[in-house]
Amino acid sequence: MSELTERLRSGLPGDGVLTDPDVLGTYAHDMAGFCPAGAPVAVVLPRTVEQVQHTLRTANELRVPVVPQGARTGLSGAANASDGCVLLSLVRMDRILEINPVDRIAVVEPGVVNATLSRAVNEHGLFYPPDPSSWEECTIGGNIGTASGGLCCVKYGVTAEYVLGLDVVLADGRLLSTGRRTAKGVAGYDLTRLIVGSEGSLGVVVRATLALKAEPPRQLALAAEFPSAAAACDAVCRIMEAGHTPSLLELMDRTTLRAVNEMTKMGLPETTEALLLAAFDTPDPAPQLRAVGELCTAAGAVEVVPAEDYAESELLLQARRAALVALEAVKGTTMIDDVCVPRSRLAAMLEGTARIAAEHGLTIGVCAHAGDGNTHPTVCFDASDEEESRRARVSFDEIMALGLSLGGTITGEHGVGVLKKGWLAEELGPVGLELQRGIKSVFDPNGILNPGKLF
Repeated sequence: MSELTERLRSGLPGDGVLTDPDVLGTYAHDMAGFCPAGAPVAVVLPRTVEQVQHTLRTANELRVPVVPQGARTGLSGAANASDGCVLLSLVRMDRILEINPVDRIAVVEPGVVNATLSRAVNEHGLFYPPDPSSWEECTIGGNIGTASGGLCCVKYGVTAEYVLGLDVVLADGRLLSTGRRTAKGVAGYDLTRLIVGSEGSLGVVVRATLALKAEPPRQLALAAEFPSAAAACDAVCRIMEAGHTPSLLELMDRTTLRAVNEMTKMGLPETTEALLLAAFDTPDPAPQLRAVGELCTAAGAVEVVPAEDYAESELLLQARRAALVALEAVKGTTMIDDVCVPRSRLAAMLEGTARIAAEHGLTIGVCAHAGDGNTHPTVCFDASDEEESRRARVSFDEIMALGLSLGGTITGEHGVGVLKKGWLAEELGPVGLELQRGIKSVFDPNGILNPGKLF
């Protein structure tokens, strides 16, 4: 591999190519459990588009696989190393290049952290809605790669709806520009949408033009306690059927509430079977919250507690954002499902998950973007216990199958990566899979970009 590293170093600064084995190990995987990671030969940390082009051109000529990475907060193994690969970390390309309040766009490099961008546009009275739970760490490039969602998607939508245009370095080093800066545009095939969610398998995003919205008022929330997950899901259906558009509608089951309390000491109610959080960011949210509270009571809520102020609302959101980390602490390792089902089948999804947990003697906590039908059943297990690990893997697959049987999808926002690639063919079908592999071969004929992921 000396030729590879020598050629890489010829176009990068001295600290831009890392080969120390101990350092390489720290970059080898993202936050997904149960996903194998190979041994990389180098980590490349470019600062410019030209350095990315040099890296890909070199790797393509030598037929060396390249795995693009952001902050490695992903939950599907999409950023995991493959044996003999170059890990292309984009975290040093972290500039906000433009914020334009008239056109309501931001132009950013892929290493910009989501929360950093959000705060920067807030200073201009603007709003970048996508807000994954890891928003304080995850990067825009990673969000684009996995088509991330977040808590506010029920009203504002997912990352794909905010990506107007991209600059993408292809496998052979050429630079492709897709999309537009305009509010409208339908010229040609939508290559921008094709790149979003492709997990670095079609090219490496080096610049993104993002749509912004006017900053809404601060949101005010309520919490509703339910005697069963089914009752909470019934409330979700009633809220959506009544025509309400909350800025978030989130659910946590009893297992998740206990885990969050154990970690944060927030004093959330542990006797309830499900807690539903609803919020509105309208100029006067009180009427909507009152109406939603009444719908929750009609669905069987035993208590509905509106937040007294914005600070209390933010505490409720912090509790929800802490859910996945808290569940990981229950047994030390988690497998996080990301199954999205029609809202009308949400109760069946949660009831089926509880049945699977009982059948396998496992702890499975569920938190959900309930307004989207996007559930996160989280299997908690001891990775050192071989038998429990086996049951965890089986239960994970049964949850995926359950979601598909309910008319859902294997991933609503986390991506496929390594963790779910066996299920992608099941969802796409043979014709869909053939076409997607054909698209991959057009963009990356030598197959160097993130091999072993998706397919």
